[in-house]
Amino acid sequence: MLLISALVLLAGSLYLIPALGKSLEKLAKFLGGFQTIIGIIAIIVGILNLGSLTGVMLVVAGLILAIGILPVIPDLGKYLVKLSKALGSVHTIIGVIALIVAIWSML
Repeated sequence: MLLISALVLLAGSLYLIPALGKSLEKLAKFLGGFQTIIGIIAIIVGILNLGSLTGVMLVVAGLILAIGILPVIPDLGKYLVKLSKALGSVHTIIGVIALIVAIWSML
């Protein structure tokens, strides 16, 4: 799940990777259509695995990806949107870190 979230976060930067860049960018743009759904699933899976680095990265990536649905959450919505916008300004850096953690956790 973290790998998918990282690919969506890095959708605009994947073309820089030699040999695989164009294919990965096409995949990321396709997955970008499901950005909110991926974000919600990432938050849920991240909360279930909050004790690990992967879980924390899933929650952070999920907050950025699910920004469109966060205002609907009662009482917490406006605060989550502010947090998500703050994290969104560095989404490429978070995407790179998420990609590294995802590959590292698969080894």
